[in-house]
Amino acid sequence: VQLVESGGGSVQAGGSLRLSCVAPGYTHGTNCIGWFRQAAGKEREGVVAKYTNGGSIYYADSVKGRFTIFQDNAKDTVHLQMNSLKPEDTATYYCAEGCGENDVFDFEDWGQGTQVTVS
Repeated sequence: VQLVESGGGSVQAGGSLRLSCVAPGYTHGTNCIGWFRQAAGKEREGVVAKYTNGGSIYYADSVKGRFTIFQDNAKDTVHLQMNSLKPEDTATYYCAEGCGENDVFDFEDWGQGTQVTVS
């Protein structure tokens, strides 16, 4: 599954951004799709994972209540709506697929990433 992200940018704290991930055929090609992020000098952090069949969704505690993943099957697109952004949300965000069995955020593949900067 090829993953292409868009929608990153710069925003002030408290603002919102919507990231998009075009993933042609993901509903048939993967069991799970989501996002992780990596800030400069820090380890990768899982943000959200969504199973495509049952629809179970897992959010990191750091984003619960602020971020929402939703999909547009007609366009093979998955979105990440990010509200109430904080400076600590600053990172490169990657769309990813293929969740791990033991760690749902242990994705198999991901895109090139899109930068989000919150000031």
